[in-house]
Amino acid sequence: MIRHIVAWRLATEDPAEKAAQGRKIAEDLLALQGVVPSIEAISVGPDVVGGTNWDVALVADFADQAALEAYQTHPDHQVVVAYVRSVVADRVAVDFEI
Repeated sequence: MIRHIVAWRLATEDPAEKAAQGRKIAEDLLALQGVVPSIEAISVGPDVVGGTNWDVALVADFADQAALEAYQTHPDHQVVVAYVRSVVADRVAVDFEI
């Protein structure tokens, strides 16, 4: 199994806009479960603590690297990626075996 972890910093400094964008990213990514067949498990949400934390994080599990690649290139995921890129200032990710 491959665990895929991603965190984003949103570009906006406006708290209301940041909250709305964080919710949209989480909702859009969670909606991919059942649509993208290679997702084994997915959890995503906006940060609830604040401070110097990143704004939104995703944890998703895939059977193997091919399944992760199928997710990353899936057309419905690409629609979400386009929105995320339009509102994000920075991204960090790591993939590891579990």
